[in-house]
This record gives sequence, structure tokens and C-alpha cells, in this order.
Amino acid sequence: MRTLYGNGWIVTMDDAGTEQAHGWVLVEDGVVRDVGAGEEPAGENRVDLAGAVVTPGLVNTHHHLYQTLTRARAQDADLFTWLRELYPTWAGIDAEAEYAAARTGLAELALSGCTTVFDHHYVFPRGREGLVEAEVQAARELGVRIVASRGSMDLGVSDGGLPPDELVEDIDAVLSDTERLHAALHESGPGARVQLAVAPCSPFSVTGRLMEESAALARRLDLPLHTHLAETVEEETYCRELYGCTPVEYLERLGWLAPDVWCAHCVHLAPAEIARFGETGTGVAHCPTSNLRLGAGVASVRELVDAGVRVGLGVDGSASNERSDLFAEVKQALLVARGRGGPRAMDAREALRLATRGGADVLGRDDIGSLEAGKQADLAVWSVDGLELGGAEDLVAGLVFSGPHRVDRLVVGGEDVVRGGALVRADEAEIARGHRVQARRFSSA
Repeated sequence: MRTLYGNGWIVTMDDAGTEQAHGWVLVEDGVVRDVGAGEEPAGENRVDLAGAVVTPGLVNTHHHLYQTLTRARAQDADLFTWLRELYPTWAGIDAEAEYAAARTGLAELALSGCTTVFDHHYVFPRGREGLVEAEVQAARELGVRIVASRGSMDLGVSDGGLPPDELVEDIDAVLSDTERLHAALHESGPGARVQLAVAPCSPFSVTGRLMEESAALARRLDLPLHTHLAETVEEETYCRELYGCTPVEYLERLGWLAPDVWCAHCVHLAPAEIARFGETGTGVAHCPTSNLRLGAGVASVRELVDAGVRVGLGVDGSASNERSDLFAEVKQALLVARGRGGPRAMDAREALRLATRGGADVLGRDDIGSLEAGKQADLAVWSVDGLELGGAEDLVAGLVFSGPHRVDRLVVGGEDVVRGGALVRADEAEIARGHRVQARRFSSA
């Protein structure tokens, strides 16, 4: 079936930055067949966009979906204090809670225009099964793409790490479970709906051996690698004391600076380390709201982009952001870049690019992130009829500056996931009710 989305402002995010006023997008079999303006091609089904702005679906490059269960805790804590307070609570996670948490986070993301979500799950309490499968089920039901991860922690507090000992795992068990999930869930090739990444948690919760063996396994299975890195000044102090080097130097020592790797945060990078990321093709998930919430600082995004580093946006966990809203991060990324470097440090389209084409590049996906012939038909339709865009001559810039927004229509692989600002495949109120039941299990009261 050929569907024509007509009469919109089309922001393609192609290499030339093409935008089509009064444009159209032709979709067939879940793939973009053509994009243009003027005379429209024929289609069995025509959707009138009524002048709306159309962007590629947003791509989230870092999240912890389970954390929707524990929002607004440790409100005035730095990262290490926040983790120490919440780890014991997270130890109660099971598949039922994970499913409710994932449905909530993924629904929030979809309503913010996000079509592809990377989730970094690294909490696997002993005896609990089906955690990754639960979030994949939620993604399939809602209709969004997911890159799930088999995260891990094996360096407990008794060995000098941060997590409690009851949350660390045996290395062989981690690797075996990663192989099992790869065989059961991972899809390859264009249009993949479910993929897997290998994602040891961080330098202060994982041994060097697990980092090295995870990298070897990922490369044998052709899976990407992810971890947290250089989020706080305390992390650098920890690495210097334990390993005698900076977090980036430690990562390079382990063979983790490479094109198949991306790291979350990267707030505290020296200029030479930024250059090294660019030289090695290592990507970065920029999570501005979470970094501000925990007082960690602000990543040098302008410098990263100028150094040729692949940079995408992440909302990070809902216990350090409280919202799973990726469009909010577009505006936040723009503002923090300007806060660091002045009003010309980043413009609205550059910020939007981080959330679309940039995110796709970070995840190693060349089939999403832009609206071009042959790409997946993942598109977000943003109404321009609201009060907040009145008087905005440049609708794209107006959209970014006035964000966040609830998307009017979200299409994933040619199928509606959001229509009229509401979820198509699930009931938002029912998701919220189910989530409240599970969240009460993690109450600190």
C-alpha cells in the first residue's frame, strides 16, 4: 500500500539539510519511496498534514527504562550518593515490574516523537528472569523500535566497586546470557525492530576482565558496545586511584575506543580526549537534563561535533531526569551548548539533527534518522496550530525553541504508533494505572 503524506513542511535531515515547504513523503511497504514538493505522486491513501512540520522519528541513545518506578528520589544527591541510595531499591526489580516500567517509559518517548529507543539495562538480581524480554515485549506492543542491552555489573562494594554485592554477577553467566538473548531476540539488516547491544555498566561497577570479554563477545556476534563514561569528577578520581589513569585512558587500554562503541555522558573529557574520540570513531550519548539534575556538569557538545565525534541525545533514566521526553532534550541540548559557548554555539537545526541523524549514527543504523528514499518510514508529525508557535516565521526553529511538544502523529515503518496525540496500540491511562501498582512496590514510605 502506498501512503502519501502531503501538504507539510518536510525536514529531511539528509546530507544537504533539505527542507520542503508544502512538501510530501511517499511511503510504500514501510519504506520511504520519495520525498518532494509541488505535484504529488499517486497514492492509495493520502494523509493531509495541514501544514505540520514533519521530521524523522527521534532516536534515543541512552535510557534506563526500569527507573520510571523510582522517580524524584535522592533529589539533592550527586551521582555516587544517588546510586548508593537507589541500588538497594532497584534490587527488587522483576519481569512484571520491568514490563510496567518499560511500557511507561516507551509510551512517554513515543508521545515525544521518538521511534527508536536504546535501553541500558544492567540490574539483574539473582534468580530473576525475563527482564530484557519484558521490555522487548512492551516495545513490540507499542510499535516502537528498541535496541535492548544485556548490561552487567561484577565489581561489588566488597571489592572496591559501587553496587551492593547482591547485584553483581558472575562473568561467565553474563556472557552466556548475552549469547542466549542474541539468539532469541536480535534482528539484523534494514528495518530491524529489535536489536541487542552489549553494555557493561561503568568503570566503577565492572572489572577490566568483564569489559574485555564483553568486547570480544560483542565483536564475535557483530553487536555494538556501550557503557557510561566520564560522567562526574568523582569518577575520574576513582579511576585514577584504582587504575592510575583517567576513565578515557582506561577505556582505551581495554580496547574500547572504536567505531562499534558509544559512551553515555562524557561530561569530563579533556581536549585531547575529545580528539581521540573523533580519531577512533567512538560515539557519545549526550544526556543534558540528567547531567544537570545530578550536578555533574555539561558535556562539550560543540567541541565533540567539531571533532567529528558521532553524537546523539539520550533522556537517561527517569530517576535522574524524571521525564522520558526526547524532544525536551533537543531544546536542552541547544540551551546548554549556548550556555557554554554563547548564542552561536548551536542552532535549532543542529540540535534537532542530534536527535535524529545523530542518534541513528550513534546506534550504527543507516536505515533510520532521515527522510530519504530507501530509508525506513519513521516520521514524526508536529502540529503548528498550537498557541506556542503563533508568530514563529521559522517553524522548525520555533518548534525547537518552544519545546517540548506532544507529537501529533508518529509513524514507525509506515504504521501509526501515535495518532491525534494519542497512542494507537495502547491506552495511556491503563499504562499509568498498571505502572502505579508496580511503583508502589518500590515505595520508600
